[in-house]
Amino acid sequence: MHNTLEFNTIDKVSANLKPVAIKLTKDIEQANDLMQETLIKAFVNREKFKEGTNLQAWLYTIMKNIFITNYQRVARRKTLLDQTDNQHILNTSDKTIENKAYSNFAMEEINAAIDKVKKIYRVPFKLYFKGFKYQEIAEALDIPIGTVKNRIHMARQMLKGSLKQYGYLDK
Repeated sequence: MHNTLEFNTIDKVSANLKPVAIKLTKDIEQANDLMQETLIKAFVNREKFKEGTNLQAWLYTIMKNIFITNYQRVARRKTLLDQTDNQHILNTSDKTIENKAYSNFAMEEINAAIDKVKKIYRVPFKLYFKGFKYQEIAEALDIPIGTVKNRIHMARQMLKGSLKQYGYLDK
């Protein structure tokens, strides 16, 4: 082999990388595209390959870098920056369709579970859920802030038991 790689040499070794491309992309067509991009980039940059080093590892590195770059490009395209005071990054997808039937059903069960919680715990919990601060709840209910925190905690514990199937309130 000379100081530069020949296309035939790259092509022979690249066959071993096809399974890696499939594993990365999880799609045959995308894997073929990734393989093609890898081979083109390797051939164009063949003078950068150091003779005596592992050709397959070099090709794998090129493939991995192309995959990561493409993935980041797609992720950036699907990310919006919220321009409000509290900036949030929102991931979007053209393929997302919301199924309100499940969420409506879940909300009915959640509201029913909340309604079953004793009023002494339910009221501070609902106020907290609506966005009131502990201090505001304490003042509104004329109880100590520690009691407010305790009652909200107790309400959460009661709801955890009755809403396990949704995985809510585990955090």
